[in-house]
Order: sequence, then structure tokens, then C-alpha cells
Amino acid sequence: MAVVAYGVKGMTCGSCEQSVSRAVGQVPGVTAVTASHETERIDVDFGAQPDEEAVKTAVEDAGFEFAGRR
Repeated sequence: MAVVAYGVKGMTCGSCEQSVSRAVGQVPGVTAVTASHETERIDVDFGAQPDEEAVKTAVEDAGFEFAGRR
């Protein structure tokens, strides 16, 4: 299992964190997501090979800006 940190811009509250976590949590292979609006970061646990493009799409579809790996 791999944990990868990504930057996410536009999260301003706990509700934003939940929205991003819920969206990224539906990406195949993701086993857990921890989001923080204070650090503009998500930590994504992958049970399989990380699919960064799918995470990017999920973040953007949820209405936030994907800022790449941290």
C-alpha cells in the first residue's frame, strides 16, 4: 500500500474536505483519503498502483483545483 500526498486548492472548510474525500475515495484502488483545507493537501492511500490522473479528475469534478504531488 502506498500513501501519496497531493495539493488541492479551493478547499475552505470541513465540508470541502468531505467533498474531496468522497470524490477521491471512489477512485478504483483508493483505500482511504485524508483531506485538510488548512494545508490544502490530501493524503491518498492506494491499495494498488497509484492512478494520479484519476485522482486529478475526481478532484476537478468535485470543483477544486488539483495541484499535483507534494
